[in-house]
Amino acid sequence: MQTLITTVDDGVGVITINRPDVRNALSGVVLSEIAGVLDAWEGDDAVGAIVFTGAGEKAFVAGADITQLAGYDLAHGLAATMQRLYDRIEDCPKPTIAAINGVAMGGGLELAMSCDIRLAGQTARMALPEPTLGVLPGAGGTQRLSRLVGAGRALEMILTGRVLTADEAERYGLVTTVVPADELLAAATATATTVLAKGPLAVRLAKLIVRRGADADQTTGLLLERLAQTLLYTTEDKAEGAAAFLGKRTPEFRGR
Repeated sequence: MQTLITTVDDGVGVITINRPDVRNALSGVVLSEIAGVLDAWEGDDAVGAIVFTGAGEKAFVAGADITQLAGYDLAHGLAATMQRLYDRIEDCPKPTIAAINGVAMGGGLELAMSCDIRLAGQTARMALPEPTLGVLPGAGGTQRLSRLVGAGRALEMILTGRVLTADEAERYGLVTTVVPADELLAAATATATTVLAKGPLAVRLAKLIVRRGADADQTTGLLLERLAQTLLYTTEDKAEGAAAFLGKRTPEFRGR
């Protein structure tokens, strides 16, 4: 691969966007290669969780490659390549974690927001500055940001382009945890390992219900929750979890 470094260790797959000379800016090649890794990993039982991060200390992802923006036209807008990829990451059956090192601007922050969990290094900075270029956050930013921090704060961030520090992002609810920059990847990997210790069917359904329930009224969300729980009651994993708890041992989930 030209733009990514990938590793798998103890069930945790790490995708590192490796363009430090341009602060890991997103290009068509980067997006295509991420999609290819997802193609391989979504069906690979050796990968249970996926961490996204950027190469170097300065940037998670500085945004889209501005050198390509000048050539975008109606067809590019309708293709919505980046938006579709981020939708796919959000809907990934495996838990996803963003380890935000350095700056996460525009499409970089939108990538992080498509993940299930976001951790930031203390030096991280985040913004959606697209209106400065005469465009808007078009890879899910207008929708995911408002769901995470509320419409008022989302509008303030988008309309002004204000850059948030890591601590501000944590207060807003944009990230869940802030850690020293040199501990970030270890913290993200530890979080992934913690999730991997849970029942995989329960994790997958929890992702689905939280995501879909957020776009539904509470009655519908509770119905989805009840149906998912009823399904889980019939699984081998539920029986194993209960038996392990009563037997004071670690459960051995099999995803069925």
